[in-house]
Amino acid sequence: MSTLAIHGGAPVRTKAFPPYRTFDHNEERAVVEVIRQGIISDFIGAPGDYFLGGPRVRLLEDMWREHTGARHAVAMNSATSVIIAAMAAFGVGPGDEVIVTPYSHVISATAPLLYDAVPIFADSEPDFLCMSPESIRAKISPRTKAIIVVDLFGQSADMEAIMAIAREHNLLVLSDSAHITKATINGRMAGTMAHIGSYSFNGHKTIQCGEGGMAVTDDDDLAMRLRLVRNHAENCVDGYEVQNIENMVGYNFRLTELEAAVAVEQTRKLHGLVDARRELCAHLNRRLQGVPGLTPPQVRPGCTHDYLLYPMLLDPAVVGVSRDEFLRRLDAEGIRSRKVGEEHVPPVTGFVKPIHLLPVFTRRIFRPKGHPWQASYYGHPTQYGLGACPVVENFWQERLFTINAVYPPLTTADMDDIADAVIKVAELSRKG
Repeated sequence: MSTLAIHGGAPVRTKAFPPYRTFDHNEERAVVEVIRQGIISDFIGAPGDYFLGGPRVRLLEDMWREHTGARHAVAMNSATSVIIAAMAAFGVGPGDEVIVTPYSHVISATAPLLYDAVPIFADSEPDFLCMSPESIRAKISPRTKAIIVVDLFGQSADMEAIMAIAREHNLLVLSDSAHITKATINGRMAGTMAHIGSYSFNGHKTIQCGEGGMAVTDDDDLAMRLRLVRNHAENCVDGYEVQNIENMVGYNFRLTELEAAVAVEQTRKLHGLVDARRELCAHLNRRLQGVPGLTPPQVRPGCTHDYLLYPMLLDPAVVGVSRDEFLRRLDAEGIRSRKVGEEHVPPVTGFVKPIHLLPVFTRRIFRPKGHPWQASYYGHPTQYGLGACPVVENFWQERLFTINAVYPPLTTADMDDIADAVIKVAELSRKG
């Protein structure tokens, strides 16, 4: 370990990491059965037997009701669709504010804009990395309608504290649990403490069907509103007992039988797929705990972690180089932060640019004429840009990187390569 590869030494690893592939003959058989039956989607956008979709969509929903313990599960064609539908179901509209995170997929913050509401950004916790209840509380105003909470990287946000705040201020809460597959908080499935929970079956998630998502809720009215928005609600409200039809102009958010068939088989595998990640990450924890300047992911008391990603915090002052230079040196050791060849996911990366720094917010341009920010029904100052969420900005600019290669079929030997490279770069960088 005398010389870094970037300075001419031998790299820790020379072979690529295999991609994350979880499909086998079960998914193949399920898709072939759909094709042979000849009905690829079985929804009709009007009241009747097919308003709720085909048999595989309904089976998938049954499985997620059982898995989560929720009263209702509503499958959609993406978790993005679920988040948009949740804003409709909540009755979010012009003049409302929705508290959101800046550190997630963009829809976690932009969905309120689609209903002419204004996103207000809350900062993150410095240790567990999810939304900070204290920051959420500080951002509440008389205009606040709802909160979109994100369970980041694979563990739950502090939902007991957040739901207590929501009850105090009569706010609705969506849990964006796209990074969650079976993680729990105090014995409950993450995502189920909110008024609506959202899960993802996107191709980059632990279980996948290409594109797909699931909403869960214990509220009968919210469940019906979600189903209406999913399935062309403007054709349906005459045939259903929905007292409040605000926002009930719907979309086509329907999941096909092909995708549902794959998602059913993936759901049957979810425990094994998550447990494999947990074993690999437990090995990384053992190897990386105590390395000066590096902090492995912290697990919230009472929580379990699914490790969609393995986030690490770096202290440049201790390690001796910037986070970006640290990643450049890992690149040279064969733990690359860029896609190489047929690799599906780079084994190490930073994370997304904070959403509150994107032009839609810094320039306040979405609808024509400056809406919703400049609309007569709103017209209140909002804080976007650098300085609005200093913890998240520090993560993005200086401290956070993620290890993505924590999935089957990788082994503890592969984790040892990652750990050896991280330790090598940390130790030799610290020595100058």
